[in-house]
Amino acid sequence: MSQAHTLSSDHARDVAARATGLAPGARVVAAMSGGVDSTVTAALLKQAGYDVVGVTLQLYDHGAAVQKAGACCAGQDIRDARAAAEKMGVPHYVLDYESRFRQEVIEEFADAYLRGETPIPCVRCNQTVKFRDLVDVARDLGAQAMATGHYVRRVEGPNGPELHRAHDPARDQSYFLFATTREQLQYLRFPLGDLPKSAVREAAAGIGLSVAQKPDSQDICFVPEGKYSTLIDKLRPNVVGAGDIVHLDGRVLGRHEGVTRFTVGQRRGLNVAVGEPLFVVSINAEARQVIVGPREALLTQSLTMKEINWLGDEPELMDAARAGRAVLARVRSTRDPALARLMMLDGAPMVAFDQPEEGVSPGQACVLYDPDQPTRVLGGGFIATTRRAF
Repeated sequence: MSQAHTLSSDHARDVAARATGLAPGARVVAAMSGGVDSTVTAALLKQAGYDVVGVTLQLYDHGAAVQKAGACCAGQDIRDARAAAEKMGVPHYVLDYESRFRQEVIEEFADAYLRGETPIPCVRCNQTVKFRDLVDVARDLGAQAMATGHYVRRVEGPNGPELHRAHDPARDQSYFLFATTREQLQYLRFPLGDLPKSAVREAAAGIGLSVAQKPDSQDICFVPEGKYSTLIDKLRPNVVGAGDIVHLDGRVLGRHEGVTRFTVGQRRGLNVAVGEPLFVVSINAEARQVIVGPREALLTQSLTMKEINWLGDEPELMDAARAGRAVLARVRSTRDPALARLMMLDGAPMVAFDQPEEGVSPGQACVLYDPDQPTRVLGGGFIATTRRAF
C-alpha cells in the first residue's frame, strides 16, 4: 500500500463522512452494485465509523450477463459486492428484485420504444426500484440513511436538502436523478459527490479493494450487446411492424422494419439516398412512420414535459413560470445545460430555449437548474412533445 494511496484514502474518507452528515455509529445502508463507486462508498463509510449494512439488488437474470462487461446488478457484480462486504466485515444482503425490475423498468423500456420515444431506463430504475423500494428496505433495517455511489451532491439549503451537480462535472449524474423526491432526498446520502473519479479509484486501491480498476458500467444493463431492438422483439413479438420512411416534404423514400430501430437524431441505417444527409427528426409510431429531414430540422425551439418532479419550491416556480422564469435546461446527459425559460402552456409547464437545441427526443428527460445557482437541480420531467425551430 503506497503512502499516496493511504493519504488519498484518508482524505476520501473525511470527505465522504462530511457528505453523510451523521454522527459516527449511525446505521447507514449502502447500496452496493458491485462496481467501484458503490464499493468505495461502503468502505469509506465503514472507515468513518458508521454501522454499515450492504444491500445488493439482483435485477435481472444473471445467467446471460455473468461475462458482460459494463453491466451491473447481476452475475459477477453480485459476487464482487459480496466479496467486498466480507472483506470490509459488514453484513450484506442480496435481494431478488427481478420481477419488480422487469415490470417497472424493462417492460416500460419496451413500451416507450413502441410509442416512438427514446427512454432512459436508468432514470426509471433510480425512480422506482432503487430510490423507492430500496429506501423502504433501508428503513426496515433501522438505518438512519441510505448511501449510494452516485456522483451528485446533497446540500442543506434554507428550506431543506437540495440536489446539486457533482464536484467533478465529467462524472455528474444529476440528470439521471431528477425524479428523486424531496422525501427521498431527506433520507439519501451521496458520499462521492465532492470527489473526482481519480480519487475514488485511488481510495479503492489504498483500501485494497479488488474492484479498484474495474471498468465503469456503460451499457444498459439488461440489453445484451446493446441490441435493444432484439430485446423489444422478444418482449413484444408480432407488435413491431414495417412502415414507411417519409421525408418532411411528404415524399416516401423507403421502407423500414420497425420504428423501434430508430431514434431522433439518427443518421446511419436509414438506407435511403436523396443526395443530401438525412436524419431522423421524429417518429410517428401510430402510423409506423419514420420522419426524416436535413440536420437543421433537428433544431428544437420548445418542449413540454410529463411526470414532472419539483425539487425547488414548487409554488414559487409555478408563479415565476407564468411570467417566464429563466432556467438552465439539460436535454441529454452528455450536454451542458442551456439557457431557457420555464413557461406555462394551457396550464402545463413548457420549456422554451433561448437558442434552439438539436435532437431533442420525446422520452428523454429535461432537467432544470437554477441560473443563480447553476449546480442546483430545480426539477424536471420526461419530454412529452417538441416544437421544431424551423
